[in-house]
Amino acid sequence: MPKRKNSLLLFSKLPEAGLVKTRLTTLKDGMFDPEVASVLYHCMFFDVVEICMAALAKLEAKSDEDTYELVISVAPKSNLEKMERLFSDAGTWPRDITFIADEGASFDEHYNDAFAQTWRSGADCILSMGCDMPALTEDDVIRGFDALHELCEIDGGGIVLAPDQEMGVSIIGWTKATVFDHTGVFYNQDGLTVLPAYIQKARALSLPAIWLPPVADVDTMADLMHNVTLVEALNYCEPLRARTAPYRTQRALEQMGITDIRVAPNDLMDPRGNIDK
Repeated sequence: MPKRKNSLLLFSKLPEAGLVKTRLTTLKDGMFDPEVASVLYHCMFFDVVEICMAALAKLEAKSDEDTYELVISVAPKSNLEKMERLFSDAGTWPRDITFIADEGASFDEHYNDAFAQTWRSGADCILSMGCDMPALTEDDVIRGFDALHELCEIDGGGIVLAPDQEMGVSIIGWTKATVFDHTGVFYNQDGLTVLPAYIQKARALSLPAIWLPPVADVDTMADLMHNVTLVEALNYCEPLRARTAPYRTQRALEQMGITDIRVAPNDLMDPRGNIDK
């Protein structure tokens, strides 16, 4: 019997100053130089890749019926060789990586093209995510594929998705039997955000969907402050169970001097005078 091929698709960018995480920089409403933001993205990217590789190894160990590949998609095509060099210059990785270049006139089209190329390569399931999620865990990846395998047993398939912290989606995937795409989801001109856009598309097609736990990404300064606390906690917690932690991101944050997040006291809580006598 042929084995089921599972693809983990990372939708990525080269860590180039001024072209990644610009909302963290003085080019927009952030506080960092573009070079600093690109280094931070580079660290998050490599942490996500290593966490994904560790999860795929565990998935392979528990099933003889499945194979797993890691696919990294980048644009434009001229950056493909640069991305391959970025990883080869970093040294040896635990598993092979397939690199592809996605094309299109919009974010939706680029994402659709990356999926289409991965289906053509023989994938039976695709789980996809961005590379700016330092709080991603091995369990998030494993749960995603376990959910996809549930959907493989349903005629017509279905989707899996994990929300981010701001009405978007951090993980999305579906089975080969699922008639679905990303068209009309990102940067919706009617103001509909990504999470409800995916749900509305699935509802219109009567597709089943499996909810995955939220995974925070990093776009804005507020996102970053939230993730600083998550990264610190994960680096403390994950090693206890021999799991990969986002150590590169933590080291970068330490070098940036962002390690201790505090908020101003406020009196906006509900009054407790009738409770705490």
